[in-house]
Amino acid sequence: MDKVGWRFRTLLVVGSITFPILLTFTLIHQNSIFGLVEGFSKINVLAATGTGRVQNITVQAEGQIDQNIRESVIDKVLREKDHNGMSGILGEQNQAKTKSDVGRKNISFEEQKNDPSLSATSVANDKLLDGLLVSTFDETSCLSRYRSYLYRKASPHKPSKYLISRLRNYEHLHTNCGPHTKSYNKIVTKGTEVSKNDAATKCKYLVWTASNGLGNRMVTLASAFLYAILTNRVLLVRFGFDMFGLFCEPFPNSSWLLPRSFPYWKDQKHIETYESVLMKNKANSSQELLPPFLILNLQHSHDGHNNFFHCDRGQDLLQKVPTLILSSDQYFAPSLFMIQSFRQDLSKMFPEKDTVFHHLGRYLFHPSNEAWKLISKSYEAHLAKANERIGLQIRVFNTHRAPHQTIINEILACTIQHKLLPEVDMQKLATSPLKKQTSKVVIVASLYSEYGEKLGTMYVTNTTVTREVIRVYQPSHEERQKSNSDKHNIKAWTEIYLLSLCDALITSPKSTFGYVAQSLGGLKPWILQRAYGETIPDPPCQRAMSMEPCFHYPPKYGCKANSTVDFTSLFHHMKHCEDVANGLRLINAHH
Repeated sequence: MDKVGWRFRTLLVVGSITFPILLTFTLIHQNSIFGLVEGFSKINVLAATGTGRVQNITVQAEGQIDQNIRESVIDKVLREKDHNGMSGILGEQNQAKTKSDVGRKNISFEEQKNDPSLSATSVANDKLLDGLLVSTFDETSCLSRYRSYLYRKASPHKPSKYLISRLRNYEHLHTNCGPHTKSYNKIVTKGTEVSKNDAATKCKYLVWTASNGLGNRMVTLASAFLYAILTNRVLLVRFGFDMFGLFCEPFPNSSWLLPRSFPYWKDQKHIETYESVLMKNKANSSQELLPPFLILNLQHSHDGHNNFFHCDRGQDLLQKVPTLILSSDQYFAPSLFMIQSFRQDLSKMFPEKDTVFHHLGRYLFHPSNEAWKLISKSYEAHLAKANERIGLQIRVFNTHRAPHQTIINEILACTIQHKLLPEVDMQKLATSPLKKQTSKVVIVASLYSEYGEKLGTMYVTNTTVTREVIRVYQPSHEERQKSNSDKHNIKAWTEIYLLSLCDALITSPKSTFGYVAQSLGGLKPWILQRAYGETIPDPPCQRAMSMEPCFHYPPKYGCKANSTVDFTSLFHHMKHCEDVANGLRLINAHH
């Protein structure tokens, strides 16, 4: 009995020691399985919800993800786990995210769907242009807004946090004061006089009206938007039939279109001008003298471009007028940097002074679905497969000054000199291209067909000395500008946008068409020199200092004295334009 009791006690002691160990081992084993299953669950969720990366996921009646999708994800995880282990998968995902943030370009929807390196965070940042845009729009109403990043390199120029905050503040103002709000209805139906209370109202307006061609309209619209932000005004645009269908609405929850019920939609003859009020207020600056509407004419042909708009005293007067009606065909943004009361705001918004249009243009100008269909179709058909895209924008203001062949020779001299395009071997006819040969495509934007035809023929019939394959694509040739045609303008907008998607750009001097393309694309173009007769200029082209448009007709007089001033001597971030001797261009000056 003692022997049996001793054995029982021994068994009891051993059991009390081994049972906790077995229990602990069992729990650890179960947790590892649960962790693996949980990992599958998380990966399934990522696969189902990653923005734009998984298409056509179906949901069953029970709310489960389609079985085929789920099994394919699990199979992929198991394969990777067998090769690297679960920790390797997570590590690779983090590394891929870091790599994906640097200079991705032209990602197709299929690549975006299948590439695990495209994390939801990096895609969202690219999609919203690093915070410039908000995600509240319905994507189907404007396909380009959230898809444009798939067609161009991520911009190295990031918007400042202060600019982003000012844009969000503006959007809030536009929502509260936009068309058909109580404040809008009150202001636009006022009589001929403005009381002190009205002058202090929180809702003031800047009405933009169109002048000249599409390029001029876009550069002045961007300038007007910047002025609206600085002065806390709501920007409203008076689009005619020739402008409808070009752009999406840029502001959430409200329209930027001026209602046709606006009192002075058609007749503006009886509205006072800024100059007339300026003259009156030299003698008397009383608020009761100020009208509710005022025309602000900043046209290049108007003598009033030296009207002290760029001075604080002029701005003090304008700030008291509820509604300004702007008429301009100029990129007058540089003049806003001359105004002392705006400088601090502008410096915080744009630490890089040469990014004003780059940021504001990408915020404002989203191709409509009709325009986007033309853009994406042309890109996929002619540009997508090339190793490099070269944009060539040719604007001929006077066809009698220099024949087309002279300009073609100048273009070749420029592109060959700067190694944008290769020379051709006139001794060897073109042969069928090999699969591994580098290809470049030249997109030609011109009113005249001669440029695309002659360049295309030259590169099709001859072998290049570098053995590169060069293809030439010219979307249209209207022969003459038709600024008031909606069909012409949508073609122009399509070509501007395609040029902005290029890797390098050659532009004509003094062309706002080219300015818009270079600024949207963040490109410093090669600007052709103006040619005369049959002589090719030497050098044929020069590189722009900045991607900013040129302000062709800046003010001439200083604010403190009625004397001529060279503003480049006063502001280190302004230089005279390469293509317009007296023009001003914002540059990113280095201290």
